[in-house]
Amino acid sequence: MKKTVIVLKGYPRLSETFIAQEILGLQEKGLDLHLVSLRHPTDTRTHPVHERISAPVLYLPEYLHHEIMRVFRAWWAIRKTKHYRRVFSLWLKDLKRDFTRNRLRRFGQALVLAHELPRDTQWLYAHFLHTPASVTRYAANLCALPWSCSAHAKDIWTSPDWEKAEKLDDMNWLVSCTALNVDHLRALVPQAPEKVSLVYHGLDFSRFDARSRGYSQRDGSAADDPVVIISVGRLVVKKGYDTLLDALAGLPRKLNWRFLHIGGGALGEKLARQAADLGISEHIDWRGAQPQQDVLRAYREADIFVLASKVADDGDRDGLPNVLMEAQSQGLACVSTRVSAIPELIIDGRTGLLVPQQDAGQLGAALEKLITSPALRQELGEAGNRRVREDFGHEKGIARLAQMLDGDGT
Repeated sequence: MKKTVIVLKGYPRLSETFIAQEILGLQEKGLDLHLVSLRHPTDTRTHPVHERISAPVLYLPEYLHHEIMRVFRAWWAIRKTKHYRRVFSLWLKDLKRDFTRNRLRRFGQALVLAHELPRDTQWLYAHFLHTPASVTRYAANLCALPWSCSAHAKDIWTSPDWEKAEKLDDMNWLVSCTALNVDHLRALVPQAPEKVSLVYHGLDFSRFDARSRGYSQRDGSAADDPVVIISVGRLVVKKGYDTLLDALAGLPRKLNWRFLHIGGGALGEKLARQAADLGISEHIDWRGAQPQQDVLRAYREADIFVLASKVADDGDRDGLPNVLMEAQSQGLACVSTRVSAIPELIIDGRTGLLVPQQDAGQLGAALEKLITSPALRQELGEAGNRRVREDFGHEKGIARLAQMLDGDGT
């Protein structure tokens, strides 16, 4: 098996269990993996999946001035190597078009990565097409090694086309987790569209057992037994929680419901104030980031899952949110928006309900329909569960990735 170095923005991260799931799957396929992280972890907890990953982790200097001698030693060793001048010129070309501290940091991290690569490394593989792919590209070229990338969401939609096209031209191959992403990226390399492949992350169903309890008959009429609505996601703009709060506030006052949110994020205080202004704070339980086992327990206590994804002003958006697949794996009726690849998973009216983004009225109407109809919740929940288990298991994707990383990428 080839020795493969996987370059990550941060590791471990509670919000990126799909990456940890992939690493574990590749490890179980026998791949020789080494992890490189551009940042030290900020989460104080990890998921059980992280504990099963045995690959060693190399942390690069997050801020170059914090480890200036480490960066200098790397530059001193790399500056006289065969490919340094060419890669330095490549980086200067990028810097002229993106004159930022981040671009400076990427090159410094790439020097350290090239200098400290594990011996006999044969392949570099980056998760995310923006910063991790830049560091990987520079380092791979410095070491004359092949490299590839997995692209997701924000990294695609907030990066300039010139940079994506040049990276695609330079790398051996790229995989992405939605057909929407794949079509966009293939259009940037019309001379070699075969470089870009669709590989769904899917779910490891050994960690998401099928629903064992029956469906509740709550219909919003009992004050002492409210319908439980759950959402899991970071409190950032693209998740649309401002719209969701407006939708919840617009529900008929006669309905009894409770909203549970799991996830951290910069907008937490702002959204809590919005909920207070709307007069719905007493219905909401903000739980913050939680380990996977607690998230799973919360899914099983809930009746409805909602994710009000939208396209942010800077272009950032979801791809195919894993939390939707997780919720469907637990038989939850899901409500979401027609954004990005969500319709690749949820078939409106058959395996869930979809509404336009940023439309609190239609989102509220969909929630009201599910709150008041236990039978519809069960129908959509069971149909969604069947679809996700039939079409979105992770085994096929892991097998494909293992083949690409250990072969020629085809």
